[in-house]
Amino acid sequence: MNTQSMPHARGFAPTTGLPGLDAVLSGVAPGDNIVWQIQSLDDYGALVRPYAAAALARGDRLIYFRFASHVALLPDDGGAEIHHPRPEDGFDAFVDQVHSVIEAAGPQALYVFDCLSELADAWQSDRMLGNFFRLTCPRLFDLDTVTYFGVLRNRHAHAGMDMITDTTQYLLDVFRCRDRLYIKPIKLQHRSAAVMNLIHAWEAGDRFRPVADSGTVAEILAGSGWPGLEDEQIRSHWQQLFDAARTVSALRRAGVPDTSAEASWFARLARLLFPEEAGLQRLLERYLSLDDLLAVRARMIGIGTIGGKAAGMLVARAVLRRDAPALHARLEAHDSFCVGSEVFDTFFVRNGLWWIRRRQRDPAGFLQELDGDDGARARILRGSFPDATVRQFEAMLDYFGEWPFIVRSSSRLEDRYGNAFAGQYDSVFCVNQGPREKRLADLLDAVRQVYASTLSEQALRYRQRRGLLDEHEQMALLIMRVSGTAGGRYFHPHAAGVGLSVNPYPWNPRIDMKAGVVRLVAGLGTRAVDRADDDYTRLIALNAPELRPETNFGAIARHAQRRMDTLDLERNEVVTGPFTELVRGQRDFPEALFTTRESPERPTFLTFDGLITRTDFVADLLQLLASLHAAYAHAVEIEFALNFVPDGGYRINLLQCRPMQVRSVEGVAEVEPPAGAAKLLSARGAVIGPGRVIRPDRVVYVRPAAYGALNQARRLAVTRVLGRLNALAEGRCVLMLGPGRWGSKDPFLGIPVLFSEINHVAALCEIVAMHDTLVPDVSLGTHFLNELIEADLLYFALFPKLAGNEIDEDAILRLPNRLGVLLPGDAEWAGVIHVADPAPGALTLYADAAGQRLAVTMASADDEASTGEGSA
Repeated sequence: MNTQSMPHARGFAPTTGLPGLDAVLSGVAPGDNIVWQIQSLDDYGALVRPYAAAALARGDRLIYFRFASHVALLPDDGGAEIHHPRPEDGFDAFVDQVHSVIEAAGPQALYVFDCLSELADAWQSDRMLGNFFRLTCPRLFDLDTVTYFGVLRNRHAHAGMDMITDTTQYLLDVFRCRDRLYIKPIKLQHRSAAVMNLIHAWEAGDRFRPVADSGTVAEILAGSGWPGLEDEQIRSHWQQLFDAARTVSALRRAGVPDTSAEASWFARLARLLFPEEAGLQRLLERYLSLDDLLAVRARMIGIGTIGGKAAGMLVARAVLRRDAPALHARLEAHDSFCVGSEVFDTFFVRNGLWWIRRRQRDPAGFLQELDGDDGARARILRGSFPDATVRQFEAMLDYFGEWPFIVRSSSRLEDRYGNAFAGQYDSVFCVNQGPREKRLADLLDAVRQVYASTLSEQALRYRQRRGLLDEHEQMALLIMRVSGTAGGRYFHPHAAGVGLSVNPYPWNPRIDMKAGVVRLVAGLGTRAVDRADDDYTRLIALNAPELRPETNFGAIARHAQRRMDTLDLERNEVVTGPFTELVRGQRDFPEALFTTRESPERPTFLTFDGLITRTDFVADLLQLLASLHAAYAHAVEIEFALNFVPDGGYRINLLQCRPMQVRSVEGVAEVEPPAGAAKLLSARGAVIGPGRVIRPDRVVYVRPAAYGALNQARRLAVTRVLGRLNALAEGRCVLMLGPGRWGSKDPFLGIPVLFSEINHVAALCEIVAMHDTLVPDVSLGTHFLNELIEADLLYFALFPKLAGNEIDEDAILRLPNRLGVLLPGDAEWAGVIHVADPAPGALTLYADAAGQRLAVTMASADDEASTGEGSA
């Protein structure tokens, strides 16, 4: 901390209460933080009492933070103002409790803290103790306070004590020898350096005498409990805990297990490693062992929870190990690393970002201080890591060699029941080629990028929508080896995809929604989870894998995947290119199983027909999803990669498993519109979400022809107008219709909305009118569609040129356009966006998910033509 000695404020003349000690320290100045390293609490108390007595005698405001289990340093009735923050509530809550008192007290108060060492015990982390001090000391300095802290000597690892030493103005050792107290200054910021070379004996009264003879100095220091020269002499809390647990685990291997001790240690370590969520904890207790937790710790960088994504991957593999052992044997082994959430907390404290992040929990200003050169995200991308953390990253890098890996988000709130956070945080591929220094820099940049994504507008708006802004979010990381075969320029798995244990899109009556569905691509799985372009994927209904949404061979060929994502080892980046070019010359690629040829003279294209009909892939995925669904007692979603091996078999790499955010598979029983009812629109062929009957009271219609005539900039402007209309839609039942793919990243393929721009919509319609050849890619498993399902938002497609699909555009346009009334500043877009508020009850939407049919009926024309003078 960069601080300067400050002159005494008028009327505020702090003192230790011991004139002789004041002389040794060259006085006590407003803003000084004084840390006493002690061997016993009695020694700290002996220094606190005269300091407190002098403060109260002068009429200064004295505040005592009483949080430790040791005896009180000051009596309840002694005149000090006593507050009781609770370390057991967690680091974040404790910081808030202490700082709320400090802010309320304002400048020129005096403070006494209980012995800080108990904070490290409560949080099982010396580094978090240091983080607390680094957050608190500068604020006390700014407010011209004087504060006493005590910390036990030789108790804490360098990770914690170094932060305290670097931050405080005073650090003094307190020794007891032959019943006398001695004080040795270690750090006196902006004071005479000569004092630091001497030990001072506390004589009778308040006199402090320098100790000048070598014999006495040697006797004092020899009895001080000095830990020696070895860095690891003081073991961290986590080292001590896991070493003790390893001893218990070794008993089982020796044939004399202590099951009671194992259960006790399992419960204790699980609370440290995994997020506290009831559903997850139940799965951990059922499927993981103490040895599993020890294995996690062996591959951790830093400490803290490993987050939801890492937990889900480990639990899913453990479920299959117990409930489907033959299938588990076909999984690709994982050798992933976890970066604990404490690394994230320390990064934010170290780089002066903690309080900005804390202010993002305020609904009134959670999007402030984020952008610009000095905004939070830019500062994160410039941030530094502690040397000890960098050394651990280097060791992991040496383990991987030059094999590619991916840095994946795994936050505390991620992949929970009810909150998937799908696509909200970044994951970053590290192609990991070149000199070690360059590979390390790329790794640290990737970590920073994931950390910065926690303060993206998209992620913060998601938390706001889910009521999670006030939750303490921590970002752990899951660093995984990229699945694939080395040897060529392009690196990727043979295939990858997303699997859902419940199929929300039964495009054929033979499809069992409860059997699950897979969305499969060749190459990296990025194309299975992002709507990047106008390419397609293969949907496989697991109980009827031969069925396709397309109805003839020509349609199958037109709607096959053409492009593939891969890692280019020469360019050191993720690239996209034509599938046929990227796999050319890859002798290990199972082209015969993945591709189909219409005739000998025609090129091949991806269908995965051989994989489906000539291997056990479908049966394996069906069993895998059913096993996980049964264990979770809930629908699940997985991400996986698939690689064929030289013996002709394949390995499935299970990358992720999380609860699938779906309301039900049945929906309502009666979804048939009344016979003869006038229809505003009818759709057949792509209804996603449980069946339902709703009554829209607002229609937002993006006119396909008008939108299609716009350039890219104006299409983006239309998208932002839709977001502003969405903000007015809370509490209404809104049907929104527009051309092309909603959520596409390319404005020429559809409307590139963020989910936060449609989250108040009840039903979303994709009108297939952008290009004759572009049909809705039913993007099951994409992050965008996951958010629709999570919000229980109905999604359907309308094919104007196919039988059973129609829309009465004239009927919509006959209703008054309220855009200029609702958003006067956006009235210029009235020719593109038509906002109609029909009379209450005039429209009814009937969605039959099982039958893949949808209709919107209209009441009489008189009702439909009602004026739109209602509320926004």
